[in-house]
Amino acid sequence: MRTCVWWCGRGGLPFRSGLPLLLIPPFLLALQLLVVGPWLPRAARMGMEEQEGAVAFSVISIEPERSSRQRETLSRRPDLAEEGEEVEDGKRMEGARAYEDENEMHSSQVRSRPLELQPWAADKLSFSAELNRIVTYITRPQLNCSRVLSPGLAQVSRPPAASPVWLLCAEEWLLPAADTPCVAYSFSMDGGDADFLKTVSGLECEVHSFDPSNSNASGGHLGNSLASNHGNGGVASQHKMWLEWRAPRKRKHKTRGNLGSVSQTLADIMAALGHHTVHFLYVDLLSAEWRVFQNWIETGTLQSVRHLVATVHLQWAGFEVGGTNEEVLRYWFSVLQGLQDSGLKLVHSSAGEGHSVLKQTAANAHSSYTLSWVNMRH
Repeated sequence: MRTCVWWCGRGGLPFRSGLPLLLIPPFLLALQLLVVGPWLPRAARMGMEEQEGAVAFSVISIEPERSSRQRETLSRRPDLAEEGEEVEDGKRMEGARAYEDENEMHSSQVRSRPLELQPWAADKLSFSAELNRIVTYITRPQLNCSRVLSPGLAQVSRPPAASPVWLLCAEEWLLPAADTPCVAYSFSMDGGDADFLKTVSGLECEVHSFDPSNSNASGGHLGNSLASNHGNGGVASQHKMWLEWRAPRKRKHKTRGNLGSVSQTLADIMAALGHHTVHFLYVDLLSAEWRVFQNWIETGTLQSVRHLVATVHLQWAGFEVGGTNEEVLRYWFSVLQGLQDSGLKLVHSSAGEGHSVLKQTAANAHSSYTLSWVNMRH
């Protein structure tokens, strides 16, 4: 009897072994994949690969993978970028959670936007032109208030005849509602905020005083503050803490009331104290005000401030402010314009002592000014 190994032509004898028949289907399947496979959709090809646990071919992506630093930059706020810092994956995740917690407070705030640098005051660089523009801005109130709160007084009155250091616009629609808790912050290291603390304490506000030089005040943990009486029955909580304009480089997950540092941004302090609005804010930051103002403008923090009293210093450029005198003056005016664009209207201006501006004598300007604003977007 004759045996055919593969296929016997006409007249050949039929197979007696089943092995050759079992080899034909896999051979045809492999042939089909080689001919048709490259034109199949990716999903169909992957399904064929997974069928019966056999892998026919692999699909390799040639798209370059983002580095760990590139991924970190895309997922983090630009102002929190590290320079030359290598962080372990676990720490990155912990930091990301901290940023998310912080951002919860800002969900109702406007989007972050960079400070807009204003055009030059004149066609040619001019110190006097830049200075005159600033002096004109800070000496001309933009809003007249018929009812005010004066230093040391908690009773609403008409504007006094003598010009006080600061004024709070007390129009009825600008003051906190009777059923709304009033919150006041003061940042000062020279005791110049005594009258402000007395006034807001008399309004039955929840008052917080911040002074990094106060050895008796609490530091880091805002829940363990020291209380002090400022007259009119008001009590202020004292904190050994100061305002920061830079986002911290390294952050740990913070619990409410615990900041872990003596210097924090206003938004961080408000979040730690559980405040969404500061009705009255007093700041004398000793030349750090320009960068702090810029931070408030760019982060939208000013949307949470109703009344602002601040002293601006013109003797020197200020912390982390550089450039020629003309460039510094242009930057200062851009910050002032940014405050206005954020909703603040100037209601009062009081000149300080001296006539030194950027270490130059200026007869038409003073070395400092105390400015009072009200936020018209509330």
